[in-house]
Amino acid sequence: MRFEQLEQFVALGILRHFRQAAEQTQISTSALTRSIQTLEDEMGYELVKRSTRSVKLTQQGELFLDYAKNTLSELELTKKLIFQSVSGKTGEKLIIGYTNKASNVVPISCGQFLAQYPHVKIEMQLQEEHELSRKLQLGEIDISVYSQAINSIGSDIHLPDQLILFVSKNHPLAQKNDISKHDLDSYPMYGCFSQSKQVQTMLNEAIDSLNKSSSIKVGSIEQVIAGLEKSDHFAIASIEHTNAVAEHSELIQLKTNKSLSHEQLVVQTNKQTAVNEHIDQLLSLIKKAATTIN
Repeated sequence: MRFEQLEQFVALGILRHFRQAAEQTQISTSALTRSIQTLEDEMGYELVKRSTRSVKLTQQGELFLDYAKNTLSELELTKKLIFQSVSGKTGEKLIIGYTNKASNVVPISCGQFLAQYPHVKIEMQLQEEHELSRKLQLGEIDISVYSQAINSIGSDIHLPDQLILFVSKNHPLAQKNDISKHDLDSYPMYGCFSQSKQVQTMLNEAIDSLNKSSSIKVGSIEQVIAGLEKSDHFAIASIEHTNAVAEHSELIQLKTNKSLSHEQLVVQTNKQTAVNEHIDQLLSLIKKAATTIN
């Protein structure tokens, strides 16, 4: 079992999509498939349930995903400790990027953090959101903080404004203004995922919040639209598919209650950054400051 196999399995476990996981780990889809099969042979258990529409982890796969994440985190921490012992450098530097809308949170949090950990250096970078995403993916910053609009569909369904829910015009939910999670429990769900890794993460989180991660059916926008016309499913997609939905006369986007819209702080860490006591404390201070200000 190699560390790169663990990285590949974690990518698949997070994205739940072979092609996207292969692209993230920079190998071919066939190579990723062989890697997962090798892991299953070594473990002696099936880790992944495969189908033409979706990827699901078995119970053993979910346990192995936790193990893989923890092992990779420990590896990064060990590398850092070894580097410090060899180089004699014990100081630590964190680079945090943030947007203008987060400027009332990040500097305050960093000031509080430095009062507790004066030996840790912090570099703060004020950036546009798209630049933060680029730098985070390239490993040029450790933490990104930005604010995104959250819209409400009903009283207890809150989605980033990059996501939409839609149904056929004959669906029982089509004309309702106040839809609850309980209402959605009665209907199966389609998913049409995004090519953007950032939006993909939002989709995964939204699907989890709606308790549909174990039953959702995944397809292209064309497949999802065709499925909605013949069933009582509802669907989730990224905003990039809004035009396709709007142009289709048989579809209706579920209504957003704009009066309940608000901003939500999004905090992300670089996957190469070892999450240690310092990172945990800084993240905690950022979330606390955001709660206090809001």
